[in-house]
Amino acid sequence: MPATSELDRVTAVVLQYMRTPFLVLLATYALGITGMSLMPGVNDSSMNLFHSFYFFTFTATTTGFGEVPAEFSEPQRLWAAVCIYTGVVAWLYAIGSFIRLVQHPQLVTAVSERRFARQVRAITQPFVVICGFGDTGSLLARGLSDNYRKAAVIDINEERIKALKLRDYRVKMYGLCGDASVPKHLLDAGITRENCQGLVALTRSDETNLKIAVMARSLNPRLKIICRSTCNQTREYMEAVGGVEVVDPYAVFSRQMCTAIFNPPLFSWMQRLIGALDFNLEVCVSPPVGKWILCGFGRMGRALRDALAERGIPTVIVDPGAESIDPDLPVVIGRADTRALDEAGIGEAVGVVAGTDSDEDNLGILLSARKLKVDVFLVVRQNHHENELAFSAVNANLIMQPSLVTARQILQMLTVPTILNLRRYLRDEGAEEVPRLVARTQGILGREKIHLWIESLDGSDCAVRAMTEKGIAPTLGDIQRTPMERTRRLKVLALVLRRGEALIMLPEDDTKLHLGDEILFCGTVPDHRLLSANLHNEYTLYYIHRGVDEPRTLFAAWLGRQTFLKSD
Repeated sequence: MPATSELDRVTAVVLQYMRTPFLVLLATYALGITGMSLMPGVNDSSMNLFHSFYFFTFTATTTGFGEVPAEFSEPQRLWAAVCIYTGVVAWLYAIGSFIRLVQHPQLVTAVSERRFARQVRAITQPFVVICGFGDTGSLLARGLSDNYRKAAVIDINEERIKALKLRDYRVKMYGLCGDASVPKHLLDAGITRENCQGLVALTRSDETNLKIAVMARSLNPRLKIICRSTCNQTREYMEAVGGVEVVDPYAVFSRQMCTAIFNPPLFSWMQRLIGALDFNLEVCVSPPVGKWILCGFGRMGRALRDALAERGIPTVIVDPGAESIDPDLPVVIGRADTRALDEAGIGEAVGVVAGTDSDEDNLGILLSARKLKVDVFLVVRQNHHENELAFSAVNANLIMQPSLVTARQILQMLTVPTILNLRRYLRDEGAEEVPRLVARTQGILGREKIHLWIESLDGSDCAVRAMTEKGIAPTLGDIQRTPMERTRRLKVLALVLRRGEALIMLPEDDTKLHLGDEILFCGTVPDHRLLSANLHNEYTLYYIHRGVDEPRTLFAAWLGRQTFLKSD
């Protein structure tokens, strides 16, 4: 039904713009051909309709083959001149109408929608639908591209879709300029297809994200939906819709901030794991424990205040609209200049958070705080990605980018969801295992760029299946050996092993592998390829498990048994 409606709309636009030009051309040619056939030629002979049509055909192309099939008479030349001028006018009118037609907004929109839907239908591997291509959507698309995941992007801003087509992604990304809350556009993006991995709503409006989630859930009840939201009421409503995962960047950063204060090695390890190369595991980012000054009591300030208060850390709020804040809270009314910071007690404070929604104000707060206290710990919020150079120049201890925090969180939810279970485990239960984990990561990977991926031991070509059928139980340590030199370990580290509903955190190398296991690894990209080769070649896996090559013929097997008996 949508395709038929769209075709009718395109047909109506074409007929509206080309009907009159077509009739003008038809009338011009009919009159010219008929008149040329009636004009008396040399020796009172006249041209037939075919010759007249042929003459007008090559005349319209400005080729100029001359007077054919015979020399024209004076009346014929006079009529040919008249027809040439009228034909030129008719063709100019028709060409102008055609140019206006191809530039018609409705036709351009209809054609782009059909092209987008056709491109999405051609995707055979898993893909993601991204609604909103601002800073967060752009960062998420880049992360998906680095993991070789395709995406269908919908954004109402045409300039952003044009920018999408100019990006140098590793895989093809498809874009559509349109309202993502319209069901037809969601269907064109392929949310009902089996290989659609999920939908991510990242528009600037929580209300729009909510509408997209409701529409998508109605169209596909089994679809994985992730929405960005910073409003408690909207978040609660989204969760009530069912199956909608909500990401609040300020809540995520508040948890990260508390982790950095109370478990600095874990915070640095998590940042290193998500690709922040500037985080060195040997030198942890360690915000001090003590009084903190929160400049700005918006979404970020409220989330940080609640998280810090829950852990017994005192805070002082500096905000121009502090009159509406709970009077029981310590507040300073006014902009966070040197006077307000001094009144808030920066002398005894250990840290300052510049968390307003203005990048200019946040940079000014940092400069004022450093002027009053050089060694104060500075946390700053960067709202716009294009201001990165200015924020890097001020040398803040910690920079919070809401778009980057959101994109990284959603990327992990889509590609390696078990990392979130590991993070909660290390933060809440396994804090004593963090030093050993950090030491192993540093010893195995060093300063290499870390890559996260999941290996599933359930395919028909999985070498573990063939080994199990032979009564051999390979271990986790076996598949992490180098196939060329089995005594050397690959630069990989197993983080989580999922076996059915059970999760084994930080499994040991002697853990035996079972069919159906899913293992979350971190490591380098080249060693990822080697590990995958170990898992998909039973002869390689046999060698790195036993230390000898598996016999591939009956004679080799017999010879191996004889050699084994003689050695005994």
